Amino acid sequence: MAARVNQNHQAAPVPPEGVLVVMPTYNERENLAAVVGRLRTQVGGAHVLVVDDGSPDGTGQLADQLAETDGQVHVLHRPRKAGLGPAYLAGFGWGIEHGFDVLVEMDADGSHRPEDLPRLLDALANADLVLGSRWVPGGAVLNWPTGRKLISRGGTAYARLALGVPVRDVTGGFRAFRRETLLKLDLHDVASQGYCFQVDLLWRALRRGLRVVEVPITFVEREHGVSKMNGAIVREAVTRVTVWGLRHRADQLGRWARQNASREPRSPRDAR
Repeated sequence: MAARVNQNHQAAPVPPEGVLVVMPTYNERENLAAVVGRLRTQVGGAHVLVVDDGSPDGTGQLADQLAETDGQVHVLHRPRKAGLGPAYLAGFGWGIEHGFDVLVEMDADGSHRPEDLPRLLDALANADLVLGSRWVPGGAVLNWPTGRKLISRGGTAYARLALGVPVRDVTGGFRAFRRETLLKLDLHDVASQGYCFQVDLLWRALRRGLRVVEVPITFVEREHGVSKMNGAIVREAVTRVTVWGLRHRADQLGRWARQNASREPRSPRDAR
């Protein structure tokens, strides 16, 4: 299985007004306004959907204020913190319902630079899904401690090995999807909660033979607030990737056995 790029056909560029950037938030009041402002400067026609999980620090109320002064900022309030995956699924559902052609995953803490977004959108002319990648040539990570780099690199290496995927940044969360891509991924049965959600959607896209492209980005560690990464998120990712990998290898072994069985020469008695 390989990430595919169709070099012979390019789709028409998506106008900025057809782009919805989905930003899940939980206690991001210190970061949200600056990130939204930079995004609106870089891709002026794009819309932003803040999906707030009942942040106790007032992030949701700040998002409402931004929406009141900017008609291209929208807010989806959820009653409590329920995980990154469900927040993105709610945002995707909202975006599809409202007719957007491209849906973008983007963190609200400033780690995903809005200045990199135009290149992700440009790459969609030749892809179904574009990944902003930290680990391809030209990509970079700034201000991360060594331990965090090891977790990210190790998680990506393990997922690539377990699932047999060629993508260099399996767990990255800065992504641009075509609407049609999301509709093909059977999102109704996605159960991943944390950062494993990123592996889940990528794995689904690759298994369906969709065109996946990586473009380099610079990932910058947040200046304000606290990272949501914790042990439970890491355990979920390891457990789910291991199960998916075992199923994948079992499927490969089953196909190999069936192919070899069909090639076995028949005995003289069978030929009668």
